[in-house]
Amino acid sequence: MATARILIVDDEFNTREAMARYLKTKYLVSTAGDGAQAIELLQNSDFDLVLTDLKMPNMDGFSVLDATMSKARKIPCILLTAYGSIADAVNAVKKGAFDFVPKPVKLEKLEEVIEAALQSLPQAPDAPPAPAAAADLAGALPELAADDPMREVLKLVGTVAPGRANILLAGESGTGKEVIARKIHDLSGRKGFFIPVHCAALSANLLESELFGHEKGAFTGAVDQRKGRFELSDGGTLFLDEIGEIDPLTQVKLLRVLETRSFERVGGVQSIRVDARLIAATNRDLKQMVQEGKFREDLYYRLSVININLPPLRDRKGEIPGLVDIFIQEFAAENNRIVKSIAPDALKILLDYRWPGNIRELRNTIEYMVVVSQGETLTAANIPAAVTKNPPPEHPDTVNIEDNERNLIIRALDECGQNRTLAAQKLGISRRTLQRKIHEFHLN
Repeated sequence: MATARILIVDDEFNTREAMARYLKTKYLVSTAGDGAQAIELLQNSDFDLVLTDLKMPNMDGFSVLDATMSKARKIPCILLTAYGSIADAVNAVKKGAFDFVPKPVKLEKLEEVIEAALQSLPQAPDAPPAPAAAADLAGALPELAADDPMREVLKLVGTVAPGRANILLAGESGTGKEVIARKIHDLSGRKGFFIPVHCAALSANLLESELFGHEKGAFTGAVDQRKGRFELSDGGTLFLDEIGEIDPLTQVKLLRVLETRSFERVGGVQSIRVDARLIAATNRDLKQMVQEGKFREDLYYRLSVININLPPLRDRKGEIPGLVDIFIQEFAAENNRIVKSIAPDALKILLDYRWPGNIRELRNTIEYMVVVSQGETLTAANIPAAVTKNPPPEHPDTVNIEDNERNLIIRALDECGQNRTLAAQKLGISRRTLQRKIHEFHLN
């Protein structure tokens, strides 16, 4: 088809403009600051797709959705929603929206959903995507060499994705476990949604309510009935990140759901059955936790029907040049910078570094470099001191991973003036996890 025309509707200027800059490289983009302006544009212009925020003053995303469906040629509508409004987004999809994308928006994921919506135009809208063969997964990561360990990971992903067995993703923080979980869901052919839950970010009581929902009046502040993540992921995939952080009581309740495929909302008595595929992820050794009595053995075996271990970035260095190119494009668009490449000597420094924070650390590093850059090419001078001042050891095979993790935490705390909240954000982990690590490494 000709270049698609997309209408972006969002009352947040920075969000709207960042998406527009990113998408303008591929599509014809128009923007609207509220629902009323969007409906006026829909009445006077033709669009192939509408991307709208759900919560806006005056006319919200539901009004925009209604306008797209009233057109003689129904226009695919994708909703942007904060995690707290996912239930509303699911209801909107049931009313005819194509899909929803959680905020904060990941531009690459957004583009994938847009492409799927545009490709659906000449086809039956309810036809599920056919599971891809393992060979088709080469595009999941850039420039995979023949000896790259991720080739075996992607081969296994392609094999297990169409099934419904529970999957446990293991690996260090920042190795891309959520990316792989989303890939499994995308290839599964399941018609439901991918619903992520970051277990370490929630207290035990909040996690129970998030997973199973609650009835009105179940506890102070429960003014309405609320569906939980299990219910919202019915027919789709529920992703539980940092599963090793859940408390013993929640472990028992989770085990029961996996055994019976049913649960009750907090404060409720009605049994609710769900068909949700579960993918869990951890950066901890769950087998060791089982031996220490910190994690239930029966739950471990329920979760790990299929084990997929993601290797650290230091063992996948052939991917770094491709990842750097992807991150340069992403952050150049987000920050309105004309950055196109990286100098060879700068790339060599990145290749020599051991990346204890893995892909997440690399991504943050490239974002920093793009923001501070002064030209079209990233240089060695743009690399943050945390990378240049920590060259690889002379004998990397003897390096203790625990020491690397400890040093990374110390450096993050120093750079953040001992502010643990900021340090946790910089490391890409929850404050709760950082507190535990500080205690384990005796850093108090």
